Amino acid sequence: MYIRKDSYFKKAKAEGYRSRAAYKLAELNNTYRLFGRGSKVLDVGCAPGGFLQVAADAVGPKGLVIGIDIEETASLGMENVKIVVGDAREKENMEKVLVILEGRADCLISDMAPDTSGVGFADAYRSAALVSTVLDIAGTHLKKGGSLVVKLFFGGEFEEIRGRARRMFNKVIVSKPDASRKSSREIYLVCLGFNNS
Repeated sequence: MYIRKDSYFKKAKAEGYRSRAAYKLAELNNTYRLFGRGSKVLDVGCAPGGFLQVAADAVGPKGLVIGIDIEETASLGMENVKIVVGDAREKENMEKVLVILEGRADCLISDMAPDTSGVGFADAYRSAALVSTVLDIAGTHLKKGGSLVVKLFFGGEFEEIRGRARRMFNKVIVSKPDASRKSSREIYLVCLGFNNS
């Protein structure tokens, strides 16, 4: 059992972030420089918006952040953030995203997680299916040389997912940010240098 109101949860509430996930992305971007001023960033599974907030601040007014989620995400009130409500697995929704992007994204980010059952191997399997969807989207929505960061629950599908990512990117790093709970099975795949193959 974990204590929900730990230091990062409290910090997020105090600093106006919608989730502790904001600190995970901030740390990963500071370490690996995934996106910066003027970048176009696509957030798959963006609700409640913690990743959107960090990305929007980083890309600045000349950048663009697009989020897509089945759930409606409350507006951030930021001109450089656009949100599409819909399933990212449906072609028509992703075509809307491409129109807004006016091309492909410099970086694709995703903090999606399945509804957890408490059965580790089942949750890991469902998480891997979500990551596979994100990798599919990278194939059609990410610029050559672009980057990707995606959450994955560690499990039996890990090597298969990492292998696929390695075929798509020049470098794949496994990371667990400080804001991740120590007891959590979540890890992040940081993928650099999309090779468009």
